[in-house]
Amino acid sequence: MSAELFILILLIVTAVGFDFTNGFHDTGNAMATSIATGALKPKVAVALSAVLNLIGGFLSVEVAVTVTTSVLKIQNKSGGLVAGLDAEKAMFIIFAGLIGGILWNLLTWLFGLPSSSSHALFGGLIGAGLAAIGSSGINWDGLVVKVIIPALLSPIIAGGVAAVGTFLVYAVTKNVRKKKKDHGFRWGQVATASLVSLAHGTGDAQKTMGVIALALIAHGTLSDAEIEQNGLPVWIIVICAGAIALGTYIGGWRVIRTLGKGLVEIEAPQGMAAEASSAAIILTSSNLGMALSTTHVATGSIMGSGVGKPGAKVRWSVAGRMAAGWLITLPCAAVGGAVTYFIGHLVGGAAGAVVIFLLLVALAGYIYHRAQQQKVNADNVNADWDESSNSVVPAASGQKPGAKTPVA
Repeated sequence: MSAELFILILLIVTAVGFDFTNGFHDTGNAMATSIATGALKPKVAVALSAVLNLIGGFLSVEVAVTVTTSVLKIQNKSGGLVAGLDAEKAMFIIFAGLIGGILWNLLTWLFGLPSSSSHALFGGLIGAGLAAIGSSGINWDGLVVKVIIPALLSPIIAGGVAAVGTFLVYAVTKNVRKKKKDHGFRWGQVATASLVSLAHGTGDAQKTMGVIALALIAHGTLSDAEIEQNGLPVWIIVICAGAIALGTYIGGWRVIRTLGKGLVEIEAPQGMAAEASSAAIILTSSNLGMALSTTHVATGSIMGSGVGKPGAKVRWSVAGRMAAGWLITLPCAAVGGAVTYFIGHLVGGAAGAVVIFLLLVALAGYIYHRAQQQKVNADNVNADWDESSNSVVPAASGQKPGAKTPVA
């Protein structure tokens, strides 16, 4: 087996790993409010979301095409690699970018921070691209139009739509008994949460498909012209849809807890308004080929549902922590991608690929070990939020209310 083929195989394995982390990191975007209001039991919610993510992965490839063309410039107009770039170097860029994205996903999951998996991926690719080629290796125009502008506008738009929707829902149903109203809106939540899960599959699964296609282009076994003519190879679609569905089924309970309990004490009408807003915006962006962050949309919608309900309380300290996480996701993942590229490229060849892959496995194992010290799972994901600590980790059994609970 040639060194280039070995690197390609490791890269594809790592890409599937990123897709898996994307699944469990983003489960809360669709199901956090349904779990928080009791519309769905936690394990039922993640199973339903997994199935719909799987189906969504087969419905569109527009976002995948965006990833292959709008972030890195590795191909010239004739279809070959740009000057100064060979197949091994190009694959190291993609490989390192994936590792930067995965590590940021795992770190933010540990702290229950709903950051963007999409921006973690793009940040990793940008950092590795800058380290290897410089600024000429980045498609700045595509990045601004397809990634940056949607990132800035989407939470604002989603929050506004959800706020208006929530206000109207409560205004129209103000004379309906609360018990009857909640029962009806919980069924509505099941429908809208399912739609968000389907929408998530049409967007986020495509991003990893695009990365694998980009790796095959770098290796020389696929070209943009072939993608335009025949679409993506079916095997890419199958493994990416399957990986994100499996990750979703595992359930990112730490992030689900923050979205469901940390931002707003949410009720069923708010949950339905937030999920309907999220689904409409995500599906629209996927159709336009915009690599939108479902996390930004879902979080904006949940905050909007709190603003739109008269008398509701939004925990702005938690929202501020999320916003800070959004701002640093791209640069932090970029640093991870750049450092990883330098390490892999310094060693070189198949050995370099093995070194950075083992580095990923070691750091991922350490983060997982830390998370196990204070677990969040289906049994405690809906525990009351501790106002004094603002912690993703619920207070331990027997701990006095309000006592400090450190985050793992």
